[in-house]
Amino acid sequence: MLKIENVAYTYKSKYQTVKALKGITYAFEPGKFYALIGRSGSGKTTLLSLLAALDLPTEGQVVYEDKTTAEIDRDIYHRDTVAVIYQSYNLLPLLSVMENVTFPLELKKVPGAKKIAEEKLRAVGLDETYFKRLPAMLSGGEQQRVAIARALASDAKIILADEPTGNLDTENSEIVIDLLQKLAHEEGYCVIVVTHDLSIADKADEVLKLKDGALADS
Repeated sequence: MLKIENVAYTYKSKYQTVKALKGITYAFEPGKFYALIGRSGSGKTTLLSLLAALDLPTEGQVVYEDKTTAEIDRDIYHRDTVAVIYQSYNLLPLLSVMENVTFPLELKKVPGAKKIAEEKLRAVGLDETYFKRLPAMLSGGEQQRVAIARALASDAKIILADEPTGNLDTENSEIVIDLLQKLAHEEGYCVIVVTHDLSIADKADEVLKLKDGALADS
């Protein structure tokens, strides 16, 4: 479904050159929950940004369904193929829960946006009592579930999550991770989570450990 082939990435500035990734090869499959772990600076977030096609590798290639991210229309890839969930939720503060989920659908002129949004919100455990609330009226765990519902509404089959439980307490972290795991195992999503939390890695089907920009033995 999604492959990285000999991927390297180098950051260059006026003062230094940093090789953030060093020749990584791996294949991700649908229906699996992956944890990407490693210390700060190990290259986890850089790899996630390459999988999301927010940037292109300096060397090697990221391949989705036999086409590289350098070849495809990256705007369409962002819109239809991958959904990114962030630690900070990235909800629009002046829009309600329902409006946050329908907004990207309406931009794409998807028919029945409200019905789709309602279905996805219920799928993450949020019923109609939440639909009209603003993000500030929700707990961190509830906001993250809205962000996941928005990702599901996009119909993307690859979910990339960057420290999705970083701002959550233990109980809400477990709810969010159980939800992401269920999406992989029961709905066939390819879910890739960057995390410092080793308890999340314990629930993953596959664990990728990065050390100094390279894959290390877990």
